[in-house]
Amino acid sequence: MGFQIYRAKESEWIEGCKRQDARAQRSLYEHFSGKMYALCCRYIPSKMEAEDVLVTAFTKLFERIDQYKGEGSFEGWIRRIVVNESLTYLRRNKNMYLETEIEVVDRTPDYAQLDTHLEAADLMRLVGDLPTGYRMVFNLYAIDGYSHKEIADQLGISENTSKSQLSRARALLQKKLIEMEKDVNVKKSNGHE
Repeated sequence: MGFQIYRAKESEWIEGCKRQDARAQRSLYEHFSGKMYALCCRYIPSKMEAEDVLVTAFTKLFERIDQYKGEGSFEGWIRRIVVNESLTYLRRNKNMYLETEIEVVDRTPDYAQLDTHLEAADLMRLVGDLPTGYRMVFNLYAIDGYSHKEIADQLGISENTSKSQLSRARALLQKKLIEMEKDVNVKKSNGHE
């Protein structure tokens, strides 16, 4: 779909949703739900819970569609709703165990030690396996582009705690990546690949 055609379709969906047209809502949902579900899954490891959050986020989107003023990306506006709903869900239903103690990781991750044979799915699985607080801050900062101040405001923590959580997440990811790479190399040297 060309950009101009897509923009026209997007405008149709928005206007239709403002009129509460079920077909427009369905079309908008079908177009964006896959990406937004993947976004939910980055924050919420349970697939069933992520689906629930997605449905709640789209319900809020349809209720608040009049708030979108056409400024900035419509998809970006949807992403914000989905991220906010994911964080709200985690605050309401999970103990996030965000550590408040500031611990400075005394080394920068050494990415040069890593080979480049890892797939994106492997990396996303590793991020998904991070402790909840680390995972949320890592996703918000490294993937979704939030600042430490925005993260602190969203999660009710200090900026230093956000920075600490990110630093710990990176260190833990580096450790897991190096372990994964060693496992791959051992398998290769034993003739299993």
